[in-house]
Parts: sequence; structure tokens; C-alpha cells
Amino acid sequence: MIHFAKVSKSYGGKTLYRESSFQLNPGEKVGLVGPNGAGKTTVFRILVGEESPEVGQVAKPEDVVVGYFSQNIEDMRGRSVIDEVKSAAGALPKIQAQLADFESRLAEPMDDDEMAKVLEKYGERQAEFERLGGYDLDARVAEIVSGLGFAPEDHNRDTGTFSGGWKMRIALAKILVLNPDVLLMDEPTNHLDLESIVWLENWLRNFKGALLMTSHDRDFMNRLVTKIIEVANQAITIYSGDYDFYEREKEIRREQLIAAAKRQDEMLAKEEEFIARFAARASHAAQVQSRVKKLEKIDRIEVPTEEKAIQFEWPVPPRGGDEVVKIERMGKVWQRDDGRTLSVFQNATALVKRLDRVAVVGVNGAGKSTLLKIISGQTEPTSGKVTVGAGIEIGYFSQNSLDVLNPRMTVLEEVHGRIPTASLGYVRNLLGAFKFSGDEVEKKVSVLSGGEKSRLVLATILARPVNLLVLDEPTNHLDVQSRDVLLEAIHRFPGTVMIVSHDRHFLRKMSTRVFRLDRHELNVYDGSWEYYLEKTGQTV
Repeated sequence: MIHFAKVSKSYGGKTLYRESSFQLNPGEKVGLVGPNGAGKTTVFRILVGEESPEVGQVAKPEDVVVGYFSQNIEDMRGRSVIDEVKSAAGALPKIQAQLADFESRLAEPMDDDEMAKVLEKYGERQAEFERLGGYDLDARVAEIVSGLGFAPEDHNRDTGTFSGGWKMRIALAKILVLNPDVLLMDEPTNHLDLESIVWLENWLRNFKGALLMTSHDRDFMNRLVTKIIEVANQAITIYSGDYDFYEREKEIRREQLIAAAKRQDEMLAKEEEFIARFAARASHAAQVQSRVKKLEKIDRIEVPTEEKAIQFEWPVPPRGGDEVVKIERMGKVWQRDDGRTLSVFQNATALVKRLDRVAVVGVNGAGKSTLLKIISGQTEPTSGKVTVGAGIEIGYFSQNSLDVLNPRMTVLEEVHGRIPTASLGYVRNLLGAFKFSGDEVEKKVSVLSGGEKSRLVLATILARPVNLLVLDEPTNHLDVQSRDVLLEAIHRFPGTVMIVSHDRHFLRKMSTRVFRLDRHELNVYDGSWEYYLEKTGQTV
């Protein structure tokens, strides 16, 4: 269907890939992976014609409809959510408006000839509308916006009143309602809660077209894709399997490459030794020259440098009591801007014990962030009480935590300023554990990406001797490798953790208990993520 044929592309002297190829076939679901800056988004932009390859070409049939969801959203205002999403449905909204106009005209008095003409045009437009699936358009749009988390009362709100994250969902809904032949999706799960991710996963599983996507959500990829295209080391490499298969196979191929490089090095050493020994002997001149030419023609095997995992010894926190957080008949009511009150939860009762790893889950708006804010002292409960145990030191992370970073500081200065008594070597080692190595520690905070800022804040929190981590969506904007770094840090953290995350792999690997907020109630499940799924009958 789409052929990415022998494409070369570079930016500012940096080569992204050389004469690289892949094919996207009808109905195929493919994951696009690779480190930040390797050129994944550029692949999308080349496929949709926003950029051109320096060498090679992209070939696709003229009648193929391509839908592209990117992280760059257009300005939205002046239309309701429903009308904005419907506007993406090709010619259908225009035809729908024409049918409504014909129906209005047919309700007015007219002579027989004029009525016959109107009826003929109306019939033509009606047949076209039906062929394009127009009669279920309203139902499809409502299903999509509801699945992506919009409450019924928000369907007719002006798009301009929504935050950037919700506008991203509207942009995603527009791509889905287009129902193209090929879907290109750059991080579609960003800004989605777990329920919306599961809904999107099911929608894409039933999608008949081809799909090429990037995602930092390992479970999302594993449940959908059957092929991985990796962009890395100036090349594009194909793996036939899901994300877990890709990781295993990549390691196998790397080991094979290392072994082949070792054999080649041994062979080259012998040849170079022969040349050095007999170069001055006329009797061996022909042999020496033959071997020199042989070496000149050999393609040297290069093993890509692998990012080293830096082990870091976390500071030992104070022990604290066995009862870390005690929640007793707690309620929370927010005062809305329009003067009305919003009850978040009522009579919530729970106990967080030492060394617990608590996953806090619930639908969007259920009060997960509010619960963590109350525990960390960012806000007060309306009723009941929350008691933080004696000797408990809290490290709190939220997306707002990124705002406390000083944009004029370097990465190294920012962290050293938080732990001024630590040595520079200690700080560099800490930053290395969070994937800031070499010259990266001298980057200004102002130029960091969202994911880099998240890693920086998490590093500063974990560097302090806290014994309760309260983490509100720390995995947002983190790539798979950074999530693995954080997961390893939490595994080795000698304290208690409460976390909100939409990454199911992360929750499965980390959780020992689950707190679910549902219909203003707090339900406690004393077991792992699998135990929670079994008890609730969920399939996420």
C-alpha cells in the first residue's frame, strides 16, 4: 500500500537514515520506535508529504486516504466538540447541510416541475450521503468523543474553552471519524486516561485500515502491533512481532553483531600482522598487495554504542512508622467557578502501610489527583481527616512540579542547588541514573523537553531522604526506556509509594495494592494489579 523506498534524510549535517526502506501493507498494524531525535516524526512527515526525502521516494496509490495524528494541534474555537469532530468527516458535513436545505425547500409551496428537480437532486445527495456512511455519522461521532472521555454535557461546549490536553483528544477524534485507509499516529495515548486508552485500543483493534504509530505505552503496543519498525543508528530496521518480541530480538541481533565484529577483528589483526611482517620482503610483495586490497574492500562491522545503565545508591530515608497514611471518613468538595459545588468523594477510609506500592486508579475526574494533593498537604479535606504518620517525609511529584524548575539553570546546577552538600560526582552519578550523561548535564532547563523535565524533577525528589513518594502521573512524556529507569528506581526505593499512572505495564510491575476511586467512593484492593483486575472483572 505504501512503499518507503531507499530513503535518505539528514538535518543540519546529522544523518537520520541512509537508503532505508519499509512497506506498510493493507490492514497491517505497525509500531514505529527509536530514541528521541532519531527521526520517527520525520518518517511521518515524509509519508504525508510535509517533507521530502533527499534520496529515494514514497509511493502510494492516489486514492488512498491517509489520516495523520501529530502532537501539533491547530487552533480550535467557535464550534462545539461535536461539530468540530464532524468537520473532519470529509464531504459528509457539507452534504448533510445540503440535505437539510433541500428538506426545508420541500416543505415550502412549489410547482410540480420545480419539486421534481429538487427531489432529483435530493435523491442524488441522499444516495451519496448513504454511500459515505452519513446516516450513522452522528452516532459514530458521539461514540468516539464519549470513548475519549468527553462527558455528555461537554459535547456541545465550545472547543476554545478546553485545555490543550482536551484539544488533543478532539484532534484525535477528528482523525478517527475520518476512518482513513491508513492511520499515522504520533503518541496517540498522550493526555488519555486509562479508560480512554483501553477504548482507543479496542477501536484500533477493530480498525480495518493500516496503522503506523509511535507510543511510549508498552502494553498498548503489545496488544496492537504485529511488526516493529525501528529508527536508530542512521538506519531503519524491521522486526516481525510485538514490542516485547522486538526487545528480545534486538538483544539477540546485538549479541550476534558483537560476535561477528569480534571474529572480523581477529581476522583483520592476522591480516595486518602478515602485512606488517612481510611488507619489506620482495618475495612476498604480491601476497602483501593482495591482502592490502582485500582489507580495503571489507565492510567494517560497527557495533552501535549502547547506553550504559548507571547504578545509583539512593540515600537511606528515615524509617518512619508502620502506619504511613491513615484516611478516616474523608470527603472533598470543590467550589466551582460558577458557584456550584462538586463532590469528589465521600466517607473515604483507607490505611497505607510501610513499603506499600499503591496504584491509585479511577476514571478521569474521579479525584485521583485530589487524593494525592490532600495526602501531600497541597489541599485540605472538606470532611474527615488524613493523618500522615510520625517521621514520614514526603516527596511529591505532579505535572505542576515542572514549573518550579529554573529555566536559566543548567541541569547540573538545578540538581546541585537542591542538594548543595552533595559532591559534583554524586550529582553527576544521580543524573546519569536518569539518563543525563556527558554534556547533557550542561543543557539549560529552558531547552529541555517535557520528558527531560520530568526526569529532572524525579531525580531531585529521589535524591532527598524521603520515605513516602506521592507521584501524580510521573510517566507522562517519558519514553519506554525512561519509564523503565523510573520503575527500577521505585523497585529499589526503600520506602512507600503512592502513584497515579496510565501505564498498565508500569502498574503491573509495581503495585502491591490498588485504591480505586469510583462514584465518589474509595475502594481498596489488597493485592497486585492482576488481583485487582480479577476482583473487578476488568480486562485492561
